[in-house]
Amino acid sequence: MDRQQIDDELSTPGAQELLASTSAAHLAYTGKDGTPRVIPVGFFWTGRQFVIATAPTSPKVAALSVRPSVALAIDAGDTPDQARSLSVRGRASVEIVDGVVEEYLAAARKSMDAQAVAEFERNVREMYDQMARIAITPNWLRYYDFGAGRMPKFLQELAERNQT
Repeated sequence: MDRQQIDDELSTPGAQELLASTSAAHLAYTGKDGTPRVIPVGFFWTGRQFVIATAPTSPKVAALSVRPSVALAIDAGDTPDQARSLSVRGRASVEIVDGVVEEYLAAARKSMDAQAVAEFERNVREMYDQMARIAITPNWLRYYDFGAGRMPKFLQELAERNQT
């Protein structure tokens, strides 16, 4: 999938709404022992990359340094009609930075009021001398809105076949 196709997929109103409304996702990667992992993470979308921040000693930092291929899922909706998802595949790069990753604080601002963000930032700055900045560059991306009929092609074909 080229950059234009990714941008087209991301330009759908539902995809933009999902990126703006949440900072929670599930990251899938391969652990150092070769087995799969799926973990909840906070993220910030920069417009080109998904940024995740963590401690430099986190197991995912070591694993992604060896096997940078990842998948990311961002989901919303409590019923089948409300179910929406952004499914991402890409490569992660890891950089150890002094202090706090700025996108980490920006993600917190999406879900906290000003007072809570100030306390969060104070606590984070006390806790971290360094952080790992994990930047995921998508090379494939799809937005699904099941209630609106925007679903994987195989499901769409199955639904159409059963309607005739």
